[in-house]
This record gives sequence, C-alpha cells and structure tokens, in this order.
Amino acid sequence: MQFSAVIGQQAIIHRLCNMAQQQRIPNTLMLCGPAGCGKMAVALAFASYLLGERNEGKSLLTDEASIRNAEAMLHQYSHPDLHFSFPVIKPSGASSDHKAVSDDFIGEWKTMLSASPYFTLETWLTAMGAANQQALIGAGESDVLAKKLLLKSSQGGYKVSIIWLPERMNVECANKLLKLLEEPPHQTIFILVCEEPELLLDTIKSRAQRIDMKRINDADMAAALVERRALLPEDAQRIARIANGNWLKALESLDVNSENTQFLDMFKMLMRLAYQRNVKELKRWSEIVATYGREKQRRLLSYCLRMVRENFMYNFGEPSLCYMTREEEEFSQKFARFINEANVIPISELLQTARQDIGQNANAKIVFFELALQMIVLLIKK
Repeated sequence: MQFSAVIGQQAIIHRLCNMAQQQRIPNTLMLCGPAGCGKMAVALAFASYLLGERNEGKSLLTDEASIRNAEAMLHQYSHPDLHFSFPVIKPSGASSDHKAVSDDFIGEWKTMLSASPYFTLETWLTAMGAANQQALIGAGESDVLAKKLLLKSSQGGYKVSIIWLPERMNVECANKLLKLLEEPPHQTIFILVCEEPELLLDTIKSRAQRIDMKRINDADMAAALVERRALLPEDAQRIARIANGNWLKALESLDVNSENTQFLDMFKMLMRLAYQRNVKELKRWSEIVATYGREKQRRLLSYCLRMVRENFMYNFGEPSLCYMTREEEEFSQKFARFINEANVIPISELLQTARQDIGQNANAKIVFFELALQMIVLLIKK
C-alpha cells in the first residue's frame, strides 16, 4: 500500500519517511489517535515502504526487479517479511486445546485490508463471523510470532510486524511480547496500532516510540471525498465537517441506507407529532422505537441530542457553527425556530435522562412514550 492511499496525515508520513531515510527507525513504533484517522492505513503504508514499496518514485531497495517483486507481493499483503497479529476468536470446529492465532483468520484479514485499510473492530468481528465471542490476542500468538521473526529476512531487508489492537492481548501474551520488544530480532520493526493505549502494560509502552495522529483535517477529507466518491465539492465539505476527522463516519454519512437516515425520519416524526399533539400516533412511535435493541435506542437518543443542538445553533444564522447533512438542514430550515433559549436545555435534559434510563434497562415503551408526551409541552415553550 502506498502513502498516496492514506487520507491526509502528511506530517506523520513525512516524519516516518525521514526516519527511514536517516536509518533511525526505532524498533517499536506505537501509532495512536482517534477512530477513523487512518492509523492502520499509515502502518500499512510505512511497512510497505520499509519492504520496498516506492514513495514518490523512490524505494529503499536499489534493484528494479526486487522493487517490482516486492510491490507485487505487498499488493496482495503476502510479502514473507510482513507479519500481522490481531484479535481473533476461536475458529469454528477447533479442538478444545487449540490456541487461536491470527493465522487462523489470515485469509479474512487480507480480504478486509484489500477492501479498505479503514475499518473498525465491529467490521473485523463480522468478517470473522463472530457472534457474541470476545476477540483477543492470546499466548499462542506471541509463540507463533517469535518463531516467524527469528527466521532470517527472506528479501535481505527489514522484517515488519504490525500488531493491531495490542491492548487486547491477554497477560501471558503481553509478557511474552515484552521479551521480544526488549531483545528484538535483527532488523525487525514492530508497529503497534492502538485504539486504547492506556490499557497496554506500562513496560510495553516504555519500549515503544509513541506517535499520536490527529483527526483528518476537513480539507484533506473533502478532497478525498471528491476524488474517491465523486462528490460535489459543496457536499464533500459538508460531510467532512460532520465527520469531524473520522473517515469511517464520512463513509457512513454517504450510505443512503445508513442508520442516520432512519434516525432523521424518526426525529422528524417525533417532532411533527408532538407539535400536532397527536398522542395516538406518538404512542405508536414509541412502540416502534421500543422494538429496536437497547444500543440502537441509545444511538437514536444521541442523534436526537445532536439534532437539537444543531437546530438551536441554526437560529444564529452562522453556517460555520452547524454540522448537518443537506437533508437535515432542509428539515431544520422550518423546524429550527421551535428550538429556542426557553426549551433547548429542558429538551436536552429530557433526552439525556431517557438515554440513561434505557442504559439502566428501563421499560422502553414507557420511557419513549413519556419522552414523546413531555416533548409536546416543551416544543411550545417560547
């Protein structure tokens, strides 16, 4: 994977390339940053560069045939000196004494990476076919990795080990990995890609050079949306602002069947029925929402909270303060005037209380019907 496939993050890319060119790469790098900023994309691009992939026409390898060979293997994520470790579940049909390792799901992993280097743990769990199983990196993984890295580099250069979500290692695996980091095999580079680095052992963190990545800036994200998704510049800028530096969130906003589209419809229905004081239909609305799972109900309430905030800010006539899609803004043009100084805080508190009640397993039908009835009163406040 080339650096050009990474969205934004030019300062980080420049820093990593300088390390490589000056031959001052630490044995262990730890990439941290907010969700959707491209940590894995940067890790893959840097690993590819170390193993011979060209960047701006230049490669760390000198022989053209070797470069072409390396790039062909890296394109398939099958380079023998590139190793992956990641959380896994126990494979279906495995014996009771089998220790699950990344190689059990390496085919699914490469397929997912080929689709996009931007993904979530939920995406990976789905790819593995996990139901309610918890994905972990176990002791068997560190044993397999140690054996792989003790072998001499097949291409005579670096060996790169990318460990995704190392904070999901169990204690035995973490302790074994620590020994590898303390005495790394010759010309081996470890790249840890972390979502929650605070969960890692302090001894592991002390062995790594931490690089904190920032969210993708709006300009870079908008440019990527125009180039990769053929959006109009105005639409790309709007989605980039809403995504707040998270490429995955930007893609979610583009999905016409996304959850947010459904949530917008439910928000519209709630507000219109409350304004009309249509108690019968509000009861039906609450029964529909009650059929959602509890996590989805909480996400709906979070979405409603955001829409209340955005509609209140819309009244100030400052577009830079609002973060809405075109569809949301079209609704807000007429609705925003109903969210004002007198009711914005009570409505927000009402939604927050409902979200808390749902989290504590309260009866969903009662919670949402009570919410709907109180909304009738709050919407007429001026």
